Amino acid sequence: MSDAESQTSVTPELEGKKENEEEVTDLSNSDVCTKYQDASKIVNLALTGLISQCVPGATIVDLCQFGTTIINAEASKLYTKKVNGSLIERGVAFPVCISVNELVCNHSPLASEDLPPLQAGDIVKIDLGCHIDGYISVAAHTVIVPPAPDAPVDEAELAKNPEIGNVAVAAYNAMLIAAASIATGKKNTDVADMVNKVTEGYGVNPISSVRMHQMKRFVIDGVKEVALREEEEGTPKVPPCTFEEFEVYAVDVAVSTGDGKARAGDLRTTVFKRNVEANYKLKMKASRGVLSEIDSKFPTMPFTMRHFEDERTAKLGFTECVIHGLVTPYPVLHERKGAKVAHFKCTVLLLPSGTVRVSGLPLPQYFKTDKVPSEEIGLLLEEIAAADAKRAAKKLKKKGKKKN
Repeated sequence: MSDAESQTSVTPELEGKKENEEEVTDLSNSDVCTKYQDASKIVNLALTGLISQCVPGATIVDLCQFGTTIINAEASKLYTKKVNGSLIERGVAFPVCISVNELVCNHSPLASEDLPPLQAGDIVKIDLGCHIDGYISVAAHTVIVPPAPDAPVDEAELAKNPEIGNVAVAAYNAMLIAAASIATGKKNTDVADMVNKVTEGYGVNPISSVRMHQMKRFVIDGVKEVALREEEEGTPKVPPCTFEEFEVYAVDVAVSTGDGKARAGDLRTTVFKRNVEANYKLKMKASRGVLSEIDSKFPTMPFTMRHFEDERTAKLGFTECVIHGLVTPYPVLHERKGAKVAHFKCTVLLLPSGTVRVSGLPLPQYFKTDKVPSEEIGLLLEEIAAADAKRAAKKLKKKGKKKN
């Protein structure tokens, strides 16, 4: 509010109008759109930084902490003016997870866990999210650990196992096709059909438990969602929905050379989200302390147990919180031993001009495949590439004009 506005008396009618304006939290508000884009820039920056650190000898805990530091440091530079006496919330929206080889997602270990460091040739999936004022952007990316910190990935060695290229190219192309399919007026079943057409062409399987979700302010997993494949018997069916203008979605695709049925293993679950609808009077002091800290620091966004200073007390407290449904666990999912898994994710905005991807990085060039997609998928990928090139040229031209 400007000085002039602050000195103007506000009638009840104007006050009501102001309240209504403040309730516009979708993309029809240009300020909201900007916050999504700012969060996306930080997400891409964190991904880029983490890729450079995925080298032999790097530890998963150090990588998670490194990514978290980037997100919080970059977010803290934005929107530094106080609103109604306080700074807007910003920072990590989904904890940095590093899942190696057959691990699919949600691996964000504790400092006390004794895990092997990265080795040359490991397949590393990076997953993270950032929010600005509750407006969330997420992304995931897959890379291969090079032979040495300053060396490129050994493409000759990679070519000896064509499954890796097949699964990575399939996952990335499925993400691109899915993002283009999430458009105003289309249905979630349309997206699932297209994802399966892509993966079938590469001889791989989408991970059945992975979901794409609508995102809203402070809500990372909205009601509208997309399943990558038909649910197994006994699992809840994803209700049909239609995408609408000004919505935001996380386009999440994980693909495997295995059966696509990811399952929880022996690794400790460390990622949780507060279940805001659940209440229970906890018996243990440690549990009450943990819940109080969650409600204070992580009331809506997923977080990792690693953020708690007293690890032993946190472990005790989380057990009772989980039993009574106060927090939702995100278990570490894995495929069968030896399966090749790739994971890519981006954020899309459904604008009047069309669907726009605002987060996510290009597919690493060392991922190659001899598989050829169907004619339908090939044409769609060409259209997407042409649209991306046009958008990049427009952005470059705009940048050039600003310099002049």
